[in-house]
Amino acid sequence: MTVMIPFAEGEAQLDWLALTDALADGHKLKKADLADVFLYEGDNTLLNRSAWIPGMGLAVKCATVFPGNRSVGKPMVGGAVNLFSDEDGSLEAIVDFHLVTKWKTAGDSLLAARRLARPDSKNILIVGAGTVGHGLREAYAAAFPDAQFTVWNRSPEGADRFKEAFPDVYIAEDLAEAVNRADIVTSATMSTEPLIKGEWLRPGQHIDLIGAYRPDMREVDDAALQRSRIFVDSFDTTVDHIGEIKIPLKTGAITQDRIVADYYGLDQFVRTDDAEITLFKNGGGAHLDLMTSRYILAAWLARGAT
Repeated sequence: MTVMIPFAEGEAQLDWLALTDALADGHKLKKADLADVFLYEGDNTLLNRSAWIPGMGLAVKCATVFPGNRSVGKPMVGGAVNLFSDEDGSLEAIVDFHLVTKWKTAGDSLLAARRLARPDSKNILIVGAGTVGHGLREAYAAAFPDAQFTVWNRSPEGADRFKEAFPDVYIAEDLAEAVNRADIVTSATMSTEPLIKGEWLRPGQHIDLIGAYRPDMREVDDAALQRSRIFVDSFDTTVDHIGEIKIPLKTGAITQDRIVADYYGLDQFVRTDDAEITLFKNGGGAHLDLMTSRYILAAWLARGAT
């Protein structure tokens, strides 16, 4: 029987730290086979992502991203996630697309931050006050419960809405000042031009980049990459697909050997000293959707046993 997992009821069973542990365990299995299709029409994108991990199963996620929907009050992202059995190929679960996306996206970044950010980080800046930013506020608070959060957004209206959801968050007006003051900077914007400058960074920071997902998109400049030890969640879904890495590699601003590791080399996700700047590029990928969906399904099935 296929299990249907809706957003609210499914989310009630979940824990951010447990998810990051599940993602780490997933990367101990055989490397996922991935097949991605990206189609573009103007600013609109279709992402069709599939993954198969022997011993875990298969996932197919189809997502549409229509940025213009925001101006008419419609959701920017739509899609579906299907989870299949590794044993017989049967459809085990249909998981709410937005539930998987929220927890996969923020959990992906949190896994890196738990290993690369200084444990004593107290000031966390969220750049971008959209849906992903809300998930980042929840996720980072789980791992850094004593941290103070600040949000910066292009439009004051978006920042104000963010503060309505999280009243204890400060609103930054000057991005450069806010970046320089933060211990952790996590950015989730739709920018095609770098917002965050390397000259603003200071020793000891952790930079988490989420927003860029197209070949023409970037959130930081070359100087920020050059000052940092660089990590990615997957070589396969970042290096040749996302402008954040693809563009500076093409121009020679960085070389590929500057990228220390991806999650299949998770033992290399370590901070060598308190002064270095670490930078993580969250590229996503269907293998992470598969791992997250498996965690969600396991938590859903376990609820009846507690």
